[in-house]
Amino acid sequence: MSESPVDVGLLTPVAVGNDEAVTDAAFLAALVHAEVALVRAHEAVGAAPAGTADAVQAGLNAAAPIDAAALAEASVAGGNPVIPLVAQLKDRVPGEAKTWVHRGATSQDILDTALMLVARDASDLVAGSLHETAEALAAFARAHRDDVAAGRTLTQHAVPTTVGLRAANWLRGVRRAAARLDDATRALPSQLGGAAGTLAALVEIAGTDAAARLPAAYAEVVGLAAPEAPWHTTRWPVTELGDALVQAIDAVGVIAADVATLSRTEIGELREGSGGGSSAMPQKRNPAASVLIRSAALRAPQLGATLHLAAALAVDERPDGAWHAEWPTLRELLRLALGASAHAASLAQGLRVDAAAVARNLGATRGLILAERLSIVLGPVLGAPRVAAIVRAAGEGEDLEALIDEALVEQGASAVDVGALLDPANYTGLAGDLVDGVAPPENETLRAP
Repeated sequence: MSESPVDVGLLTPVAVGNDEAVTDAAFLAALVHAEVALVRAHEAVGAAPAGTADAVQAGLNAAAPIDAAALAEASVAGGNPVIPLVAQLKDRVPGEAKTWVHRGATSQDILDTALMLVARDASDLVAGSLHETAEALAAFARAHRDDVAAGRTLTQHAVPTTVGLRAANWLRGVRRAAARLDDATRALPSQLGGAAGTLAALVEIAGTDAAARLPAAYAEVVGLAAPEAPWHTTRWPVTELGDALVQAIDAVGVIAADVATLSRTEIGELREGSGGGSSAMPQKRNPAASVLIRSAALRAPQLGATLHLAAALAVDERPDGAWHAEWPTLRELLRLALGASAHAASLAQGLRVDAAAVARNLGATRGLILAERLSIVLGPVLGAPRVAAIVRAAGEGEDLEALIDEALVEQGASAVDVGALLDPANYTGLAGDLVDGVAPPENETLRAP
């Protein structure tokens, strides 16, 4: 065995300080909890004598803690940690109570249930961070509802938008991801099927009626959803959760990508509340949180794809390796989601706007950001060819307002207010309404989507 942990986060800084819920210690605790809960479920359906589960728990409490490193080493022989765990649990439980430890279950029942317990707790933490992010984005969108900025398409200036609408669009993505993650988390089921998913041992131990009631009783004890049937090779709980986690990381990844771009020195419209430093260039204020979130967003889709590949290869009544591939993959995806969502909440809470930079960039094309509007308004007056010529001339450096004024005088159309026409604030369409739809003024109620 290695004398030190393989991974303390040195190469995964996005997760540092946020991944306690998915450590080996957390998984070991979940495995033990799943075993004790099974004994309580046996009691609940009348199979095990009353007090058996308390005797099991008391025996475990009185014994020395299980050595996770030794358990990991012992798990190699059987391919999973439950086999050596059961032996250690029985050694710690006195008398007849030990006969009920793991009774009628298979290793996959306990490991899948523990995986779902860890996933539930970690996903709830992710959801909490997403809600914090959403609250901060809503406040930011309201505060900057009418701050006009250059909209960009395919990296180039397009038409005006608002800082608030950009944040409102981030907010919509975060809220949708949070809702989907909550749905997937609430659907996570316990697992109890016995050796090959037939519950045959449980029928033999407790009878048909008790065996039929045991999976639901087990789910209630551990606080997971009751499964319709054993899902040893029906892996939608894992893939649906994985998809929801990827979507959550995508949602905050978009924010990070936009903030990183808009905080570039030559753009400078946004900045993080606390920027990162540089070992060689002390003047730099790097968007460290955005960088870390993006690192997670770049990795997450491949992890989600691996879960699908593993689930698709879940053959027979227990697969040969595909099931095992899910464990570290889901754990790493949870870990990235925990870190990315926590950093997103901090990023959104500290996000700042440089109004001068926004205004500077908005005016960079000297009015040509309104070319679409000029075509719509001036086309019927001057004709499309003349408007196109004006835009081309302005693009070559001539004064746009003077060109328009000259053309209007020639056409005898002096009624057009050129100043108002060239004001970007007058060409943001429904931007304000779109912000209000997701982040209404604090004295108003959120509109239905």
